[in-house]
Amino acid sequence: MNVSLEYLGEKKFKANTTKSSYVLDCKEITPVEYFATGIIGCTGIDLVVMAEKDGYVVSNYKVSAEIERQMSVPMKFASLHMIYEFEGSFDAVKAKRYILASLESYCTTINSIRDSVKISYTIVYNGEKIAVKESIASGGGGSIEMDDGFGGACCS
Repeated sequence: MNVSLEYLGEKKFKANTTKSSYVLDCKEITPVEYFATGIIGCTGIDLVVMAEKDGYVVSNYKVSAEIERQMSVPMKFASLHMIYEFEGSFDAVKAKRYILASLESYCTTINSIRDSVKISYTIVYNGEKIAVKESIASGGGGSIEMDDGFGGACCS
C-alpha cells in the first residue's frame, strides 16, 4: 500500500492512494475523525462482504462509535465502543458471528489498535439488541488468534 498527501493550503490536503484521491479538509474534519471513521468503515465493510459471500443482503446498516481519549498528549484512544444496527434474513447468531469475525480477525484498523485500546460493541439486529457493551476477546492488550470459520472472507 502506498499513500501520500499534498498540501493544498488553508489546512487542506489532497490524499492520494493507489486507487483514488480525495481532499482532507482539516478545518472541517480533524485527522483523528478521519481515522475514527476509517476504523468503523473497515469493520462496516467486513459485515457486508461476509454476508454477501454467504448469499445474504444487509440492509438499513449503520455503525457508529463512542470514543474516549486519554487526556494527556498525544491523546490516544483509551476506549472505543461501536454500535452496529442492521437488518438481514440470517439468524442472530450469524449476525453476531459476522461482527466478531471482523473485530477479532479481519478488520486491519481494529487489529492495529486493539493492543492498546479497550474495544467493545453493541449489536442491534432486526430491531433487537443481541449484544450490549460486550468486549472483544483480544482488546486492550490481548493477542488471541481466533479461527472464525470464514476462511479470509474480507478485505485487503
